[in-house]
This record gives sequence, structure tokens and C-alpha cells, in this order.
Amino acid sequence: MSTDVGTPEGANARELVHFVTQETRFAILANILQHPEGLPSLYELEQLNPSVSEATVYKHVQKLIDAGVVEAVALPEDERRQGYPWKFYRLTDEGRAFLEDHNLLAAEETLQRIYETISDKSEKMVRYENAPRPDLDG
Repeated sequence: MSTDVGTPEGANARELVHFVTQETRFAILANILQHPEGLPSLYELEQLNPSVSEATVYKHVQKLIDAGVVEAVALPEDERRQGYPWKFYRLTDEGRAFLEDHNLLAAEETLQRIYETISDKSEKMVRYENAPRPDLDG
């Protein structure tokens, strides 16, 4: 199955919609969308998906990267701090455009509001959530 985001409308686009809406992958995309910075670490994604193993979360993140929907973004080495994450995940521009084109971003604001209501985050989760993130505007 071709999972290249740049595929034209038609069978390949349908395959990609099916691919990204698989339950675990769609949950990961929702977690990225709902994250305050849109840049969760792998640990945060694992914590937000307690019903699946860490290895499964990693495997699905990697599949989303391979499909061009998600990309890994690293904090510059001189900005990394011990005990904090340095690698984060976000939607690619192409991935966001694809999801928008297929009306899969309609709940983005609702997802962000739901994320804000999570009250039982561990100390490590809060620390990771507040960790420095790469400056992607510059």
C-alpha cells in the first residue's frame, strides 16, 4: 500500500484515509493535535495511550512518519537538558493539509480543550509537557 501523502485523489487517497484512521494511529494524531504545543514527546504519546504498549505507540508513530503525515523534530543539542525530552513529533504541512482535505481536523479545538481537562498527569508527564520545544517559527 502506498502511504505517500502526496498521492492524488482516488484509490491511494482512500488508502491513506484508511491508514490514518486506524484506531491507534488516529489516537496518536489526535494526541498531537491536542497537545498545547502540537509537539508531544514519545513519552507523552505513550502516557496518553495507556491501553497500548510503548512499543506499539512507537511502531505507529514510525508508520505515520514513513507515510509523511508526522515528522520528528529535535531540540538543538545546545538546548537539550538532562531529564527532559529532546525529540518531539508534529504533523507535517502535507499531513495537516491531507487531514484538512479529508475533514479529519474538525475536532482539533475540542481535542485541545479536552487535553486541558486532564487532571491526573504524573509529575514526569507535567515535566515533559513543560519541557523546552524546538522553535519552529524561526
